[in-house]
Amino acid sequence: MIKVYTTPTCVYCHALMDWLDESGIEYKEIDARNVEGISAVPVVEIGSKKIVGFDRRAIKKALKELN
Repeated sequence: MIKVYTTPTCVYCHALMDWLDESGIEYKEIDARNVEGISAVPVVEIGSKKIVGFDRRAIKKALKELN
């Protein structure tokens, strides 16, 4: 499962989670306000990779590399 670091008011975070839901990709949402070291959201953590921003191409690539 992947982790998605978000904040409640982040439009891109909600767009990302909508896209993940529509794509059938399971994820765990984590409130980034409670995590040190995250200064921009969304952050998607897939395995050892961290992707900052809603970058569909990078997310798909990281998911393929994970499998």
